[in-house]
Amino acid sequence: MQNDQITAHYAGILQGLGEDPGREGLIKTPERAAKAMAYLCRGYSQDLESVINNAIFSSDNEDMVIVKDIELYSLCEHHVLPFIGRAHVAYIPRGKVIGLSKIARIVDMYARRLQIQENLTVQIADALHAAIDPAGVAVTIEAEHLCMKMRGVEKQNSTMKTSVMLGSFRDSQATRMEYLQLIAD
Repeated sequence: MQNDQITAHYAGILQGLGEDPGREGLIKTPERAAKAMAYLCRGYSQDLESVINNAIFSSDNEDMVIVKDIELYSLCEHHVLPFIGRAHVAYIPRGKVIGLSKIARIVDMYARRLQIQENLTVQIADALHAAIDPAGVAVTIEAEHLCMKMRGVEKQNSTMKTSVMLGSFRDSQATRMEYLQLIAD
């Protein structure tokens, strides 16, 4: 969908709400909202290969690698309202490591799509697994959902946590516990 189509839809939404898209404060709002939505959903125009951009390197390291507190911003696919949080991503290398920033970029690529947190967690884990075939992958996401805070039950102090454990994180309780302890610090 082109930006001008999205702009026209936003003008229609404003009219549907009883607003006048021609009034001074709203004249450029449909265009700004369309640009904002395109930016917030830019993950649709990205793919794993281009995000990683050949930043995979040989390594003899077999110890856990963790990137924690990766900020994420996404939109709930049910209400198109934001959920905001942080992801913790870990893997155990098996001959390959990935550039540090690429892990955050993978998180962003999937978060910048209409999404539910449960699926986002799985997508990140599956992408890292597909990219470097590590011995294990763990992803935990903690997020606040505005669809639950601004509307519906309006629970202001609620957060959602999801996790996915693959390979050695699923198979070894000691590996899983080490990861959970390290992200808790």
